[in-house]
Amino acid sequence: MIWTIVSGLIVGILLGFVMQRTRFCLTGGFRDMYVQKNNNMFYALLIAITIQAIGLIALTGFGVLTIDNGTFPLIGTIIGAFLFGIGIVLAGGCATGTWYRAGEGLIGSWIALAMYALFAAMTKNGLLKPVMESMNSKTVGNADMVSTTGIPFTVLVLILTAVTLYFVVKTLRKPKKQRASLPQKFTGARHFFFERRFHPFTAAVLIGIIALITWPISYSTGRESGLGITTPSSNLVMFITSGDVNYLDFGVFLILGIFVGSYIAARGSREFKWRLPDKVTIRNSVLGGALMGFGAACAGGCTIGNGLVATAAMSWQGWISLPFMIFGTWFMSYFLYVKPMKQAIETPVQSN
Repeated sequence: MIWTIVSGLIVGILLGFVMQRTRFCLTGGFRDMYVQKNNNMFYALLIAITIQAIGLIALTGFGVLTIDNGTFPLIGTIIGAFLFGIGIVLAGGCATGTWYRAGEGLIGSWIALAMYALFAAMTKNGLLKPVMESMNSKTVGNADMVSTTGIPFTVLVLILTAVTLYFVVKTLRKPKKQRASLPQKFTGARHFFFERRFHPFTAAVLIGIIALITWPISYSTGRESGLGITTPSSNLVMFITSGDVNYLDFGVFLILGIFVGSYIAARGSREFKWRLPDKVTIRNSVLGGALMGFGAACAGGCTIGNGLVATAAMSWQGWISLPFMIFGTWFMSYFLYVKPMKQAIETPVQSN
């Protein structure tokens, strides 16, 4: 148990620190693909997936771990991922983003996080479990892309690597836009760790490495999986309500570490501040968190579990859920951002 606690907290602290300092936000990235026609964060996600996938070739090749993608429910994955995408826009952050923003002092993120964890637990273990089971009992298929396509894992990773490199090189060759910079507050190591701005691709490399090392560390504790947020969040609620220590695994301490790492980063950069939301934000946080928890439980994962980890393991569940998360994000972004902007432009200015 000591190793489970220590290892989970260390990995979580690293992840929370890196995500807070680099502002690695998939919700904003997916939204910007539609609203601003900016794909940089999506390409960053591809980098993180690719690094992890390449590492999995080595880890499985040396027998450190084995990957069993199992089966997945097609309908549940599609509907759950779409609802999750809607939820993260309302909540202002995905599962990991909500955890690390809570560490910055955002009360709205605390509300969304509580609803996310609660509804994940309700869907996996409580009142909503029959709904999930009814949905997920239909169209269950083999999730392993290798066995279903006959294409070796290495070849699939090579294809992914080639696609990722194409988009990365294409993006880096574009002229860089000059950005206004704020006066430097810190010097030396504190400036580097707590103030310097990092390119999304740099953040993606770091997150990809953290995601990769999570696999063998998690296996060493008896949890045969990589990064995950939804099930650990559900398990945390189950432990709090039942007191059953069997729910306390590597994943639970991982998510607690994300919060701690983000808090350290926010304190060090002087970005921590308790911020009270308005009524609309509270409403959206409640609804968004609930949709996140229910959707991720039905889909078998969030932007991390499905979008980052299952994709690297070449699981159909990951690669099918990812676009539907994005579609859900775009759907809600239209009503929250695009439609109001169009109405503002089309509404004539009245002069006195």
